[in-house]
Amino acid sequence: MRIRVFGFLVILLMSSIVSMADAQISLEEKDVQRSVEVVINSEGDVHVKHVISPANIEKHVELINGTISNIQVTNEHDEKQLVIRTNNGVLIMPSNEKSILEYDIKDALIQENNVWTWNFRYLETTSFIFPKEVELIFVTDRPVYLDEKKGITCHGCQMILEYSINEPKVLENVKWKDKEFIVEIRSHSNIEKFNFDQPTKSITFNVPDGNRFVTTIIPLELLWEPYSVFVDDEKIDFHEYINNGTHVWLNMKPETSGEIVIVGTTVIPEFPIVAPLAIGFLMIFLMPIIQKFNLH
Repeated sequence: MRIRVFGFLVILLMSSIVSMADAQISLEEKDVQRSVEVVINSEGDVHVKHVISPANIEKHVELINGTISNIQVTNEHDEKQLVIRTNNGVLIMPSNEKSILEYDIKDALIQENNVWTWNFRYLETTSFIFPKEVELIFVTDRPVYLDEKKGITCHGCQMILEYSINEPKVLENVKWKDKEFIVEIRSHSNIEKFNFDQPTKSITFNVPDGNRFVTTIIPLELLWEPYSVFVDDEKIDFHEYINNGTHVWLNMKPETSGEIVIVGTTVIPEFPIVAPLAIGFLMIFLMPIIQKFNLH
């Protein structure tokens, strides 16, 4: 009986040692990734590339979630290496060179109402390259204008990524006395009944669809910040994210259809933008002269 108990304790002890060793190996073999690049094409397909640092032990690289295919591992000379899959990743063999892990992901992005959406989570620093047609993306509802950039970099990334390709643009021509201004509105919702009202310092238009991004580009000379935005008299949140000195970009995502009202604080033909500054400089210049005459 004692021999059986002793044997059971030995087996239990060995099992504990093996479990501890496995845990230690998994911690030591945690990958060190130099870069992670996600390239998205216009069809919503994704190609991922991980660059792994050289190491003399095996390394485990976690894959980005999705329907994965075409996995391959190469070295710096583009020579193919052995691919060993695990439950959630790939085991990289020891190497004195960088290893490059690549694969494709299907169905990571879902298109709805002309907007591509990806609920993305990956704790490594990740770079995203978008189709060339994409100018504006949304990171958890916050707009990011790409301009001439190809993409963004996300650190310890957990986000709702959204974007659309060839988003419709509506140009509204506002005439006031002898001046003309172009207000640009970008949205996959129709824009109806646009109006600029000088006395109320406001721009209004209707959107027949709710839960659509609406970006309005306003000439500052026409309507000056700060702004308030309403949908059917109810104040809503918005993002003001570009101001280049002549135009400002406002983005909103009303939950329902209705009339959008953008209210500013200064409107044409009130004082031009530079008028307060000019008056201030003039007062500074004249103050010593006024004081001199008062003394006499």
